[in-house]
Amino acid sequence: MKDPSIRRSVALFRAFRKEQSDPEECYGLLAKDAAAQVERYSPLSGATVVDVGGGSGHFTEEFRRRGAHSFLFEPDLRELRAGGRKPAGSVIADGYMLPVADGVADICFSSNVLEHVADPQTFLSEMVRVTRPGGLIYVSFTNWYSPWGGHETAPWHYLGHDRARARYRRRTGREAKHTLGENLFAVHIGPTLRHVRARDDVEIVTARSRYWPFLAGAITRVPGLREIATWNLLLILRRSPQ
Repeated sequence: MKDPSIRRSVALFRAFRKEQSDPEECYGLLAKDAAAQVERYSPLSGATVVDVGGGSGHFTEEFRRRGAHSFLFEPDLRELRAGGRKPAGSVIADGYMLPVADGVADICFSSNVLEHVADPQTFLSEMVRVTRPGGLIYVSFTNWYSPWGGHETAPWHYLGHDRARARYRRRTGREAKHTLGENLFAVHIGPTLRHVRARDDVEIVTARSRYWPFLAGAITRVPGLREIATWNLLLILRRSPQ
């Protein structure tokens, strides 16, 4: 699937709408798309991939299908067991303290996890630590001012998180999965880019909208607009030689 393209974006959006009703289709397609993105910058065959926060293992399984030695580290046992998947070799582990030696990964991968951690800078530092010099770091996240920033309560999070949760409760009869300040955090594109650019241990390969079909890189260079229009920021970094 060409990246970026309108056809790709429409396919991903349609799959995303089925996240709750058909997670296999949604995350299966997203995993194939992400693995294809990684392969544009680093071969997967024979590579060691550390998948941080990969849930029930769709990404790890796709990396393995492409010949990688992929290892899944997930802190939430419920997510790891979702759908009865739990790939072999999965480890219950905190992304802040991965049980992995320095520099063992050719690729360190994290999809839509950064907005769920209270300290994204420490999380990124741990990803850098386990990546070898010259290795690739793939990070994507949904920023707070994105139309999907409130996740299941979006776009009503623009009117305030508490109000959005109350509306969700009235509409569905159940509590929202995510609570701001507990398992969802307001992460923004501008501060994240400034932090990454200030680091001397990584260089930015690309910073762009993950799903947008055109001007994907240009959007992230416009302060203000990028916080809404990017939807989901994709950062591909390369660990600096030591």
